[in-house]
Amino acid sequence: MFYPIGYGGSHFLLYLGVPLIVGIWAQFRVSRAFGRWSKVRASSNITGAECAREILQAAQIHDVDVVETNDFLGDHYDPRTKRLCLSSSVFNTPSVAALGIAAHETGHAIQHAKSYAPLKARMAVVPVTMAASQLLPFILIGGLWFHLTGLITLGIYCYAILLVFQLITLPVEFDASRRAKIILQQMGIVQPGAEVAGVNNVLNAAALTYVAAFIAALGNLLWLLSVRDRR
Repeated sequence: MFYPIGYGGSHFLLYLGVPLIVGIWAQFRVSRAFGRWSKVRASSNITGAECAREILQAAQIHDVDVVETNDFLGDHYDPRTKRLCLSSSVFNTPSVAALGIAAHETGHAIQHAKSYAPLKARMAVVPVTMAASQLLPFILIGGLWFHLTGLITLGIYCYAILLVFQLITLPVEFDASRRAKIILQQMGIVQPGAEVAGVNNVLNAAALTYVAAFIAALGNLLWLLSVRDRR
């Protein structure tokens, strides 16, 4: 999204610049961690897909499909279709990074099976969050370029929705990583020492991206509030 720097005055750099820097740093951490540990073969010698299926079987979850997606690091679990989608670099690779990511996404499937409350809350707000995301570009153009205060207020409501979504996402993602770290060790899929440290490094770095997304949503909301207050 393009923001005119003149709007919001000095608040622009604080509310939008700082989150941008945090986001870039978080993505750098993820890329570096994945790049390092994707080159380290796990002693269990199983791929991310095999890891996910073994964890699902151990959890007695038999209605989730593990499928390959071509999106780089586009790994996710879709609770609507019960599909656990793993990128090719995770699906086909027996690396420490692949096992960590596969276990994390499988953690979401376990959350779904156990009716984990934060995941249910996130699923409930997804439709309104998607609607708010799609409307925002038009709202901001109308509100900022054409000086329509009503649209700026509507934009504030949209950012508030996105902020709530990102806030709910934090415990969902942190819990999935916590489950992954425990399960991988309990099942002997990764070994104590370097492999455990590698999984922790990858998942901790990934967690930063969700924190960065929350900070970005908060920054956008505060910036738009400052723009309205200056009118």
